[in-house]
Amino acid sequence: MSKITKFIFGVATLIVLMAQHSAGQSIYTVSVKEDIGPNAWRTVKNALAQAEQNQVDYFLIDLNTFGGALNFADSIRSSLLNANRFESIVYVNNNAASAGALIALASDHIFMQTGASLGAASVVNQSGDIMPEKYQSYMRGLMRATAETKGRDPRVAEAFVDPSVSLPSLKEEGKLLTLTTSEAVDIGLAKKSVKSTEEIYAALDIDQPQIIAHKVTWVDQVIRFLINPLVSGLLIMGIIGGIYFELQTPGIGFALVVAVLCGVLFFAPLWLQGLADHWEIAIFVVGVLLMTLEIFVIPGFGIAGISGIILMLCGLAFSMVANDYFDFKLTQPGLLMNSFIIVIGAMVLTIVLMVIFGRNILDSSAFKKLVLQDEQRSTEGYTSSASKASLIHKNGVARTVMRPSGKIEIEGVWYDAIALDSYIEVGEAIVVEKHENYNLFVRRAPQQDA
Repeated sequence: MSKITKFIFGVATLIVLMAQHSAGQSIYTVSVKEDIGPNAWRTVKNALAQAEQNQVDYFLIDLNTFGGALNFADSIRSSLLNANRFESIVYVNNNAASAGALIALASDHIFMQTGASLGAASVVNQSGDIMPEKYQSYMRGLMRATAETKGRDPRVAEAFVDPSVSLPSLKEEGKLLTLTTSEAVDIGLAKKSVKSTEEIYAALDIDQPQIIAHKVTWVDQVIRFLINPLVSGLLIMGIIGGIYFELQTPGIGFALVVAVLCGVLFFAPLWLQGLADHWEIAIFVVGVLLMTLEIFVIPGFGIAGISGIILMLCGLAFSMVANDYFDFKLTQPGLLMNSFIIVIGAMVLTIVLMVIFGRNILDSSAFKKLVLQDEQRSTEGYTSSASKASLIHKNGVARTVMRPSGKIEIEGVWYDAIALDSYIEVGEAIVVEKHENYNLFVRRAPQQDA
């Protein structure tokens, strides 16, 4: 083969390879148009996994956000920085503020919609108030390190967080930096102002790209629904209400099933999102066990009961936020307090509803259809409510600890009763004082003189 023929063959091969490279490139796209939180992180994480599996050449995030939780933004940032299989693109489609700016800096290419903005990344609480210096210092370091990793100006990244950074040509002294599309392009932070993703592909010399759009599965949609604060509050009410009914009427079974089901629906999505950890679920379970011991075994209401309530509260509240055991520095400021408010509010509302409707619910025909009940015969110790009135002034004995409710025995028959003395020990003599609303009210029997 002559040298000319070899040269022509080599050039032709090179042209074919270049054409295949440009025309056959694949792009995986995912849309993030919400606050950066557990849902956004799960969406991006799943999309990244699919992009790796499909061995794509580019990974594009269509981003429009005003910010969100730093810990989830940092997780997305870290994943983009560690993604070596493909080049990452962030398309700022209107806004990339705060946590969104951090994600944009972590990408290989930034493109911005005409009229978009990028920046203003100081750490604020949920009321919009600037957080103390320790939070700002951490964010400054994170922004600076991310910009340096991608070869971008670290001072610009730092100015997004720190108003004291001097950039006279871009911002006023003492103000945070927020860049418009044209400003970001002029300083080289963004590659180009575009109006569509097609313009992005053209700018990267990608002809006939193979687009793979990320699809949110029904599992993701269910998880999004269940971790909504309102739904979480309702599930907490189901947990507490189920436990209440189970302890009030041992053995009915259905209430326990409701409590367990609500517990699974509450904790499982949070665990899948990386929020709830095993130890948080464990302390909640321990709290329930301590409360059960306090009611049925340990006299009085003391350390076990108080500890149980605290552990239940902490188990539920901690599961709703990101933390490393008791380190909450990456949690969005104010979120932990909000989670405690949701948990306490749900508990208080449950107690109020139980006091108002508890007896009616247990006695309702609809509830009884859900519970297996034996035939209640008088020969087996069951009595009607009307017959209880005849027990007034009769003596008996407490068969369980009464604090104030419990069980008593009169003439060989057991009854539910409420102690007017607030607390009566097992085995103490009692006397029935009155009968109201299906309940017997008793006091300690007077001591007999020897």
